[in-house]
Amino acid sequence: MTQHGRDKTGPLRDDEIKKRMQGELKGGHSTRAQEDFDLQPSGEDQPRADRTPSTDTRGSTPPGMTPADVELRTELAQHLGRSLFPADRGRVLDVLRETHAPDRLIDLTAELPAGREFGNVRDILQALGRGGDQT
Repeated sequence: MTQHGRDKTGPLRDDEIKKRMQGELKGGHSTRAQEDFDLQPSGEDQPRADRTPSTDTRGSTPPGMTPADVELRTELAQHLGRSLFPADRGRVLDVLRETHAPDRLIDLTAELPAGREFGNVRDILQALGRGGDQT
């Protein structure tokens, strides 16, 4: 019983589609979706990025630290987390063992002075004579 010019889905289905489309139209989704598919310029007018093969692209190294110190700091921080601090040598070693840190980290951290509390990974590095100023 469809008439010419009417949708074949029926009045209930029409209302459902209308409600769904109204939300998309108000939110601008239908026009935004078309923009996502539009071709973007190639970027030929942009300046070329010049990368020197000898430079480290992972980020900068803070003053007083070597790239090895930065790597050590990152690795310790991944195993220790922030919630550990302040902590003494025993607690630092316990957490490194609990998190299955590499033996070299555990061996290095075992050299920390006993009876001292560390406020963060930087304090640990400084106590080990790595990473800049020693306190």
